[in-house]
Amino acid sequence: MTLLPAFRTLLPTAIIWDAAELASRDPGFDTRNFGASALVRPRDVEGVAALVKFCAEHGISLVAQGGRTGLAGGAATSQGQVICDLGGLTQIEEIDAFARVAIVQAGVTLGALQEAAGVHGLDPGIDLAARGSATIGGMVSTNAGGIMAFRNGTMRHRVLGLEAVLPDGRVFRDLTRVLKTSAGYDLKHLFIGAEGTLGIVTRVALRLDPVAGASATALVGVPDAASAQRIVRHFLASTSARLTAAEILWRNFASLMQRALNYAPGQLPLDAPCLLVLGIGADSIEAARSALEDGLAAIWEEAGIIDGLVASSDGQAAQMWRLREETVEIERAHPMAPSFDVSVPGGALDAYVTRIEAGLKKIDASYAPYVYGHLADGNLHISINCEGPVPHERHEAIEDVLYEGLRDAGGSFSAEHGVGLEKREAYGRHADPVKRDLAKAIKELIDPGNVMNPGKVVKL
Repeated sequence: MTLLPAFRTLLPTAIIWDAAELASRDPGFDTRNFGASALVRPRDVEGVAALVKFCAEHGISLVAQGGRTGLAGGAATSQGQVICDLGGLTQIEEIDAFARVAIVQAGVTLGALQEAAGVHGLDPGIDLAARGSATIGGMVSTNAGGIMAFRNGTMRHRVLGLEAVLPDGRVFRDLTRVLKTSAGYDLKHLFIGAEGTLGIVTRVALRLDPVAGASATALVGVPDAASAQRIVRHFLASTSARLTAAEILWRNFASLMQRALNYAPGQLPLDAPCLLVLGIGADSIEAARSALEDGLAAIWEEAGIIDGLVASSDGQAAQMWRLREETVEIERAHPMAPSFDVSVPGGALDAYVTRIEAGLKKIDASYAPYVYGHLADGNLHISINCEGPVPHERHEAIEDVLYEGLRDAGGSFSAEHGVGLEKREAYGRHADPVKRDLAKAIKELIDPGNVMNPGKVVKL
């Protein structure tokens, strides 16, 4: 059977690309995203369902894709597979300002939803550097976190209800839009974080939060993570303003960013062992800046602050945030550098970073990892200062250093990037074995034909 003519007959209004067209397009963050034989972009959920049913009946592997910003290979494809592109489902169907709920299709970008909700003084309560291209469906499917997770939770905590196409083409609809519901199994959670292996998310009901009228940013130099955490606790206890971000950068990462972004020495407080980027929300910019200045002054000595600067303009605040968000500079300095994403219990951050730095040097004396991340929820991002890909045995050794003891301590080897292909072997070595058995049983029950994103997360 020739696929493309069959798809054009099945979905005459869909966008359809063959392998040659895919090869000429930008695949996003992962060059493997466009390895499939074809891409189909349906215009609505009925089209998605028809495509899924067709693929199930013909034993064709299907991989759902959104903004293609994933970092764990969850959207990677190969010859013989078909991409279900959600770029045709881009409607923000409703924003209920009173109930603070948004109903959106899966292809809506986070940035578009932030803009639409902002008109009503509301926000999705989650933010990512890739906000301009990351889609809501993809964020649900990877249980995305971001810089506000310490206050608002991950996508799992933002989703009230969802709609998803099952592997046999049936449509699961549970677009609950209320917080309180205790009506048996809450099955939407099967699809949140499942990376499209159990079904394709097509619509989502999301909680929205009020936004502060203005925000202010500060960059603070501190001796260690414990000092930064004292600052965070101080601002979390504030009644005059709201902490909206607390990002930590260890010196090696901050130094790379300083060089890459051509920041002049002394332009920002960049010489401390750790830097803390703080965001504060308040009713006005003056109130936000005052809250930052007063709060830092009050905790300065107790926290052992080395240096600090409150941004005096939007441009200066943007400079501070570029230090944290322009992480593509690691890739430019070290193409295909091995990167990792862990959750560490809050009180163990300094000990963890010290341990992994020593452990990595035992593997290779030149290793000095770039470490940065979301301080208030313990989510650290780690990149190795070498070009990749590294040999399989070396990669496993690095993983074992980074993941050792995390599960027993209550942390996670994957915080917000998912498992995909990149962490599937680590999942086998570091996830709870009973959890793995249950996940496999669920996959076999819901997708017995192994049609949906096969080989990702759970390997049948």
